[in-house]
Amino acid sequence: MSNEITRIFDIPYYQLKNNPLEKSLITKYNGKWVAESTQSYLDKANKISKALLEIGVQKNDKIALISSTNRNEWHIMDIGIQQIGAVDVPVYPTISESDYEYIFNNAGITYCFVSDEELFKKVDAIKDKIPTFKGLYSFDSVINCSNWKELLELGEKSTRDQEVEDIKASITSEDLATIIYTSGTTGNPKGVMLAHKNLVSNVLNSEERIPPGLTKGLSFLPVCHVFERMITYLYQKNGISIYFAEAIDKISDNAKEVNPDVMTVVPRLLEKVYDKIIAKGQEQTGIKFKLFFWAVELAEQYTPFKNHGFFYDLKLSIARKLIFTKWQAALGGEIKVLVSGSAALQERLTKIFTAAGLPVLEGYGLSETSPVISVNKLEKGMMLAGTVGKPIKGVDVKFDTDGEILVKGDNVMMGYYNNPEKTAEVFTDDGYFRTGDIGEFTEGGLLRITDRKKEMFKTSGGKYVAPQIIENMMKESRFIEQIMVVGAGEKMPCAFIQPDFDFLKAWIKLKGHKIDTSSNEAIVNNEIVVKRIQKVINQYNTQLGKWEQIKKITLTPNQWTIEDGHLTPTMKLKRKIIKDIYQNEYEKMYGRA
Repeated sequence: MSNEITRIFDIPYYQLKNNPLEKSLITKYNGKWVAESTQSYLDKANKISKALLEIGVQKNDKIALISSTNRNEWHIMDIGIQQIGAVDVPVYPTISESDYEYIFNNAGITYCFVSDEELFKKVDAIKDKIPTFKGLYSFDSVINCSNWKELLELGEKSTRDQEVEDIKASITSEDLATIIYTSGTTGNPKGVMLAHKNLVSNVLNSEERIPPGLTKGLSFLPVCHVFERMITYLYQKNGISIYFAEAIDKISDNAKEVNPDVMTVVPRLLEKVYDKIIAKGQEQTGIKFKLFFWAVELAEQYTPFKNHGFFYDLKLSIARKLIFTKWQAALGGEIKVLVSGSAALQERLTKIFTAAGLPVLEGYGLSETSPVISVNKLEKGMMLAGTVGKPIKGVDVKFDTDGEILVKGDNVMMGYYNNPEKTAEVFTDDGYFRTGDIGEFTEGGLLRITDRKKEMFKTSGGKYVAPQIIENMMKESRFIEQIMVVGAGEKMPCAFIQPDFDFLKAWIKLKGHKIDTSSNEAIVNNEIVVKRIQKVINQYNTQLGKWEQIKKITLTPNQWTIEDGHLTPTMKLKRKIIKDIYQNEYEKMYGRA
């Protein structure tokens, strides 16, 4: 570990010393990009540290940070809190009030900082149920809420500079830095305790996987998630300016303004980007239509760092010039690398985007591992579509007898906050962390995830089914937005499918079918639609073993969303909840209703 960086708050100081930036953190306020230099970032963080001491914050006090979008203030608060040994607790903005109440009570939150009025109202509604709670501040100007600028002013007047320095000097790499509450697919969220060394080691050991010479990152994944948070520290360590996107639906607009050379993505986002691109391609006619799909087909055959031969390379260079430059332009035209995490990425998307000159590095990790365990690298022998690359330096990976991935290293969490039982459950006797994922190494030593251990199930015939692999394969179809394979203890697998309604409506119009499209309900109950999606399922079934094949499907009329509880904030399926919502349909598929 670098001697200069042993605690998280050392990272911006390292930037100040080695690569001070005029634009370190940049947020768009009221239509204008506003930058914090490295110096002003730290000046404000130090004012926050002093102000927090003035209002009585002590070492190990828990302070919640909740923001609807990523922004400069979050990072200033993050450093300001940690420098005085307090613990920041980032919380997802989209969770329910009852989840806020649980997390605030479990962590013993004293102060909370929110970005805007909507979040103020959510926290204000539950604050009286939190015995430890002392105060609520907002970044935006919100009526009846203290503003964070009051603390900047208080810190400006404070003379506690030496006290801050003394506390900083006393904090070690082993001290608790943050508690991250997992967006669990079942039960109450668990508070993952990360020490400074957990995140710092992950930053230092991950950085060699990222191409050198990057200067601008566009950040839009929730910074309360450990993946984006660690990446923002990595950006800071490497002198990369961080632009915070206004919202997920403004990514393309912001990318064209900023021209980033690096972005982090989740598979669901890449799937949506790809679907939009294909939809535009389908609007073309004649030679343009043929050229577009010729280029896509060519890209599907691509393997990074493989010698494809002169003719393939020639065709790909033509495809890049005529077709793929437009894809690149949609993300600002300067992207050198996209880093994908949080869930499994379809293999063909890695191939297509990389062939299109938008290389995707898929990585793997968990909140409990800070998060990176392994990640691909743009280098021969270090990148393969369908894998998550080689484990990073300092992370030891082995497999349990059932194939579960076990991990040990400085990146592995201290444990779950106030939950010794759960902590004990996830560690082996020799100190390895149980990831809950099943995997294997390829011949070249790259890690391949084959399924989520908890999500695998046995049919009544005793055969194992790995739903995630089947779901990922079937989501390649434009007709399917979400799919959940079920059948634990049943004679056969079945599936709930949430169709892509926008695509379905376009398909109905294109085919001239006389189908009522006034409601999703009418669409999913139409026999022509059901038969067409069944045809898709039948095609994919031919690639599966007989015991894995989906025998019956139910199309669901509602969109599966985070807000309605179908998905976690990181877009994973909440399987138990989805099954409960559609319990009657489940019974029908198995002939019991």
